[in-house]
Amino acid sequence: MSVRKIGVEEELLLIDPRTRQLTAVSESAVAAHAEPVAVTQELFLEQIETSTPPCTTGTELLAALRAGRRAVGEAAAAAGARAVATATHPLTGDSENVTRQGRYQRIHALGGETSRQSLLCAMHAHVDIRDQDEGVAVIDRLRPWLPVLLAISANSPYWVGRETSYASWRSQVISRWPTAGSAEAFDTVDGYRQVVARMQAWGAALDPGMLYFDVRLAERYPTVEVRVADVCTDLEDALLVVLLTRGLVDTCAELADLAPDFATDRWRSDLLRVATWRAARFGAVGDIVHPVKAELAPFRTVLEDTIEFVRPALEASDDIDDVTALAGRLLNRGGGATRQRRVYERTSSLTAVVDDLADRTEDSWMSS
Repeated sequence: MSVRKIGVEEELLLIDPRTRQLTAVSESAVAAHAEPVAVTQELFLEQIETSTPPCTTGTELLAALRAGRRAVGEAAAAAGARAVATATHPLTGDSENVTRQGRYQRIHALGGETSRQSLLCAMHAHVDIRDQDEGVAVIDRLRPWLPVLLAISANSPYWVGRETSYASWRSQVISRWPTAGSAEAFDTVDGYRQVVARMQAWGAALDPGMLYFDVRLAERYPTVEVRVADVCTDLEDALLVVLLTRGLVDTCAELADLAPDFATDRWRSDLLRVATWRAARFGAVGDIVHPVKAELAPFRTVLEDTIEFVRPALEASDDIDDVTALAGRLLNRGGGATRQRRVYERTSSLTAVVDDLADRTEDSWMSS
């Protein structure tokens, strides 16, 4: 396969510039949007979503991400709000302002309290696949590497005014949904579809869009959709996640071609849940589970070994220099959760944390 195209969906929060609290204005924000960039509503009226077109290079994707941030920023401003790229809001978390669309209303009714606590923002990375057979083979082999992507992106240490002690609290909240998290290996497309059908038949999902697996087959696109990441405030972190995701998809697809018998390489889903928890708890600081050695190792070691694992794919797609530079930047500056905590340590103010998040979100597109 030629260089796989990549795309991103980003969810952002809408806040009142004066109070810094969430504000339920997505309807008017989306209505004010006039640019040829996708801007849509999400589950709650305090959220807004943007998506990129399919891109080939990291440079192209970064430009598309900036265009999306600009579109949601301008739409939010037209509604008297600011769009903020953070996976949870440091000051508030719960909401009853469900978007007035039938599907969202049904999701909210099904989820009950789980839905009420799901005002969360993720980043979904899409990578091209040849067909669904390749997609399922990639999904099965990608599973142990997903916690690494979560650790890179972890950007939600605060929730309803409290320090959670997690780098990614979003990932802990979303795991309450019965269709979320690490799935067992599916083996075949039929195996995947049987699980999907049964989850819907048993009432855990209204439709395939409610399958919140960490990675799944996209319903609308010929892609695998990696959903494990927090939305990143800094686009450089987002780009690192997506380029590594493409490298992992390429590498896993090649492994599937070389060794179709996957039985000897499986990870138990319960151990993958622990690996995901560890990545959520510590993010880019401390030890996480090594995807090959299945033991704890420093985040730096795991990130460097991940890059080496996918190096041939990164070289083939011309991403190796970008990934190396972006990884070095992350290791030197810390991840999103670390940056939020530094602001709080300096100011003792969660309002200051929100201001910094909003400013950095705007900087991500205004400086381009």
